[in-house]
Amino acid sequence: MSVQKKIGILGGTFDPIHIAHLILAENAYEQFQLETILIMPSYVPPHKLNKKVSPAQHRTKMVQLAIEDNKHLKLSTLELKRGGLTYTSDTLSELTENNPQNQYYFIIGEDSLFQIEEWHEPQIIMQKSVLLVAVREQQEIGDIDERIKELEQKYHAEIYLLKTPNMEISSSMLRKKVEAGETIKYYVPKDVEKYIYQNHLYKEKE
Repeated sequence: MSVQKKIGILGGTFDPIHIAHLILAENAYEQFQLETILIMPSYVPPHKLNKKVSPAQHRTKMVQLAIEDNKHLKLSTLELKRGGLTYTSDTLSELTENNPQNQYYFIIGEDSLFQIEEWHEPQIIMQKSVLLVAVREQQEIGDIDERIKELEQKYHAEIYLLKTPNMEISSSMLRKKVEAGETIKYYVPKDVEKYIYQNHLYKEKE
């Protein structure tokens, strides 16, 4: 019988990927002794249907550049290849069917913890993965603990808190900075910054 592998998943549009994404992944890897974390750009997430998202090839390349020096972070193009609307339940069903030896750890933010029942087939997400909920290190977690207990009872879910530093960085903030001609140095890895400028990304108003 093969040894079960603990595989993390960090999904998002990554438009662009930035250091808060990378620190989140690294914290998950260390705190839960994960073997690998899949950095998984989404094709069209349902909540961004009416928003402009950069072409997949640019977002994929930025992820590649950001993680190329980290052997335990790996790009996954599973959702990009599938195309269409990106549903986490479909992704986890496909991964667990093809890799039954793996235990998947799906990384979400605390806001997603409270919205997850509105997602497509939330019961599948909680059946087929362990949820890691990113919370800031100094944060009061009373409401979060209550929510975790509620979901664990209702769905027999396995949910843990993932301690992360407080970093107020978002991809939308970085796109606005580029559009305004402001620096994004140190917010993104150096090669990602170079790629954004070389390809004239985020120069049009959103």
